[in-house]
Amino acid sequence: MGLRTSTTAKLLDAADELFFTQGVAATPIDAVLDRAGVSAATMYRGFPSKDALVAAALERRHAHWLRIWDDAIAAAPTPRAALLSVFDALDAFRARPEGARWCAFLGTAAEYADPPAAVADALRHETEAYLERLRALSRAAGARDPETLAGRLLLVVSGDLAMRLRDPGATSRTARDISEALVDAATERT
Repeated sequence: MGLRTSTTAKLLDAADELFFTQGVAATPIDAVLDRAGVSAATMYRGFPSKDALVAAALERRHAHWLRIWDDAIAAAPTPRAALLSVFDALDAFRARPEGARWCAFLGTAAEYADPPAAVADALRHETEAYLERLRALSRAAGARDPETLAGRLLLVVSGDLAMRLRDPGATSRTARDISEALVDAATERT
């Protein structure tokens, strides 16, 4: 027997809020259950372990992030702007109430020396989705080597997210400037 949609939402809301602000290891499952107002027996009907709940919270966060990025891509006037719109999306996501002080995926990855399968799959899925989108957008922007440009841009995005720990008020301006130079070097500008 599965969980009601509302119960799943309560659990994922609590997990997102606690795991991705206080840390997965630092947050006991009882804290998540208390915040959600759900019993352990109920949670375990839908999520067989804390790691399964972490993975589900990451997947939901990723889907939300992709919708914000889709909006930024749709608003971009050119293929080059669409490629760089990842930074508009990062700033938009961070400004939302559920935006964390940095990346839930990087934080979660840093907590596990050897993540369990469900968490590893969620982390891998997020990385692959970034690279797939950045490759497609690089191709559309005229990059000579979309694979290389996508990898470089993901490195800049990851660095930007990590820098938010050093300066919680930072925007993506510096990362965008670096990425613009990378895009200009990788494309034939006319």
